[in-house]
Amino acid sequence: MSDAVNQKRSSRTGSSEGFDEVLVDVRDLKMYFPVTEGVFIPRVVAHVKAVDGVSFQVFRGETLGVVGESGCGKTTTGRCILQLEKPTSGEIIFYGDDITKYDSKQMIDVRKKIQVIFQDPYSSLNPRMKVGEILMEPMKVHNIIPDEVERQKRAKYLLNVCGLASAFADRYPHEMSGGQRQRVGIARALAMDPEFIICDEAVSALDVSIQAQVINLLEDLRDEFDLTYLFISHDLSVVRHISHRVAVMYLGNLVELADGDELFENPMHPYTNLLLNAVPIPDPDIEKTRAHEIIKGEIPSPINPPPGCVFHPRCPMAVDNCKKEIPQLREVKPGHWVACSEV
Repeated sequence: MSDAVNQKRSSRTGSSEGFDEVLVDVRDLKMYFPVTEGVFIPRVVAHVKAVDGVSFQVFRGETLGVVGESGCGKTTTGRCILQLEKPTSGEIIFYGDDITKYDSKQMIDVRKKIQVIFQDPYSSLNPRMKVGEILMEPMKVHNIIPDEVERQKRAKYLLNVCGLASAFADRYPHEMSGGQRQRVGIARALAMDPEFIICDEAVSALDVSIQAQVINLLEDLRDEFDLTYLFISHDLSVVRHISHRVAVMYLGNLVELADGDELFENPMHPYTNLLLNAVPIPDPDIEKTRAHEIIKGEIPSPINPPPGCVFHPRCPMAVDNCKKEIPQLREVKPGHWVACSEV
């Protein structure tokens, strides 16, 4: 790896300093799922607003963490970037082109550059195929390595890179542990030699000790293969460890975006504050004495989100204006974006 690339990388994962080339540009992304009623002649009666006007950029070489409660639209955003879901509106710019306008044939080349690591290592691997076949299949489908012997060598190399012995190529997924299966999922993503990988809750189904190993592996692979990650998770401690920048989502909206260290040390949006307050402290003596602030109320329905700021029914800082005006994501400090009119 060149000195120039090494200089661009920050040894401190909480900083995005030095990343200046935009790889993925998401602009006003919306994903509405229709709600229908009727059996013989179904009609649309409402829409689930899973993602409602999200915009952000992912820089080459960085890891952008996306956090939020379940149902906030994190995974749907990732699926839209992968074009597994066709967005209702908005743009996803990759290499200067809006891939939301691509048809299935045009997406073939894009899929070589954008890959995904799924959440569940138990269901994301074909149980009827050996591990070696799972890794060689994308190489064969996309004609990356035409020769079968070379594909076998590449599969064993990827297993070694991901911390597994070459002999695992002859095993079936059910003969492996959860951590080993997830390593196979990572190796499968690398088989296409991608530039951008979406990690969709990639460690949430694993034991805590295994989580640390997989996170360290992902960091090593990022540096070795010059990868860029969109890391989706609800675990704030994991996100803080691996991410250069962190985006916080709530009810389909992006409410805060900042460098990792900046966001965790100086959260500005009330929702981010409450999320961080909910994280337990490992020291039981400190945890027992600290004040807990619980988020009041329930998450509103994405079918009928509240007017104005979507967080105002649960926000301790809400004023009358929050019920009327939708706050725009604005830069309140260099690199620190917040969607709150009271900040």
